[in-house]
Amino acid sequence: MPKLTPNLWFDFGRAEEAADFYVSVFPNSRIVSVARYPENAPGPAGEVMTVAFELDGQRFVAINGGPDFTFDEAVSFEIECEDQAEIDRYWELLTADGGAESQCGWCKDRFGFSWQVVPRGMDAFFDESDPARVERAMQAMLGMRKIDIAAMRAAADGVTAG
Repeated sequence: MPKLTPNLWFDFGRAEEAADFYVSVFPNSRIVSVARYPENAPGPAGEVMTVAFELDGQRFVAINGGPDFTFDEAVSFEIECEDQAEIDRYWELLTADGGAESQCGWCKDRFGFSWQVVPRGMDAFFDESDPARVERAMQAMLGMRKIDIAAMRAAADGVTAG
């Protein structure tokens, strides 16, 4: 299969800022290259056109495309976290400086891109072999913004706070 590279469209002047931000959030990440608009192109000559970057080995391209298109929740990236500390770290970084919390582990960064910040093995909470456990985990998750692994586990296990 050919390698897939997500391309993210930003308003003019935001692509390089976004790539720098994402590289700062994720370990083992780097800017690969920056291409500038030539004369007689859709963008201002000499301004950044695209920024190729890698987040832990996954290549992305940020495009300074202008205001024609914006992000919405129809596309998001999932961050599968090892533990609560990692969930907390990504949540804080992504929602800072104009980002926004949503529910069920979803948030938007300051550029309006949607992320799902979830624990590794989240699907185990929704194993259909115990419908009551699934229902309790689902109800707990629906009441959360940032995922709280301990609270989801307690809810799934039928343990009530008190």
